[in-house]
Amino acid sequence: MHTTPAALQTLLDDVQNGHRLTIPEAIELFKTRDRTAFSIAYTADIMREKITGNTITWVKNQNINCSNICVNHCGFCGFSCTKSDLQAYELTPEDVAKKAEDAKNRGVTEICTVSGLHPDYTLDSYLSIYKTIRDHAPGVHIHASNPMEVAYAARKSNCSTREVLEKFKDAGVGTLCGTAAEILVDSVRKTICPEKIPTDEWIRIIKESHEIGLRSTATIMHGHCESVEDQVTHLSILRDIQDETRGFTEFVPLSFIHPGTPLYQKGLARPGATGRQDMLMIAVSRLFLDNFKNIQVSWVKLGLKMVQIGLMSGANDTGGTLYEESISSSAGAKSGEYLDPSEMNYIAEDLGRPLVQRRTDYTPI
Repeated sequence: MHTTPAALQTLLDDVQNGHRLTIPEAIELFKTRDRTAFSIAYTADIMREKITGNTITWVKNQNINCSNICVNHCGFCGFSCTKSDLQAYELTPEDVAKKAEDAKNRGVTEICTVSGLHPDYTLDSYLSIYKTIRDHAPGVHIHASNPMEVAYAARKSNCSTREVLEKFKDAGVGTLCGTAAEILVDSVRKTICPEKIPTDEWIRIIKESHEIGLRSTATIMHGHCESVEDQVTHLSILRDIQDETRGFTEFVPLSFIHPGTPLYQKGLARPGATGRQDMLMIAVSRLFLDNFKNIQVSWVKLGLKMVQIGLMSGANDTGGTLYEESISSSAGAKSGEYLDPSEMNYIAEDLGRPLVQRRTDYTPI
């Protein structure tokens, strides 16, 4: 194992020369606690420049959260509720249509929709939402659903997950959300989201999605009760899938927002990731996920100052404008629901790097 600063630098030099990090090596990098962590971030930034150049990208997108009513009770979620809760809501088709029209009028290029697992939703419910968005925002890319929702729709409508994915694609879904992954280690999932699909099913559905030409994002939610070993297991699963399918468009680390979550309130989770851990998640991911081109740093989770640090540590994308953000804010995030591109440009100019608007597939606008 590489323990001394000199040995660490040798490893980082090897990575720059094409060495693929092993799981033990990645674990060691994550556990770096002193100023040598900056060497890891520095190397990751060099690799980012080699892979994506100096451009910082963003997408003009809008969230549509159709309902916060959910049959699951995930410990990390402050958004979901039951039908009887005072804050429960469900958008009508007219509401969805109005939000889609607003998005189109704003010049949005991507509409993202992920909601609670509503007890009354079936496959037809999801298809109706996507048709409404497609009809009222023609030409706008629909980035929607995730493997958990695919499994739920299949179960509710007594069909296979592949059938669900094919119908989603026919209805206008352009890419699948790679959320509901959290940590792809079943022992952790039993603590944070016991009602969600297990790791193997998440992997199978993501692969099915890629196989039918429906690409997806990839995510991790870190900073709760998982270990560094769990984090690297998760990243290894994503790297293996990408080796096989090349279906992931980007990797998005999602830092656990703790204040409003049952998991933290019950003492089952730490109070989110530290700054060192957030920086290393971006940097080590850039070095370990050598088959991913794009790494996004989430302003919703981290705030703009930490976003800029992420852009100096291997990330090349700031995410989207969102316009509406309910899930992170419900858990206690303080960064707001909308990010003006002028604020993105401010931190990009400060780094001396150009800011470029992109589409969902990362082609520039």
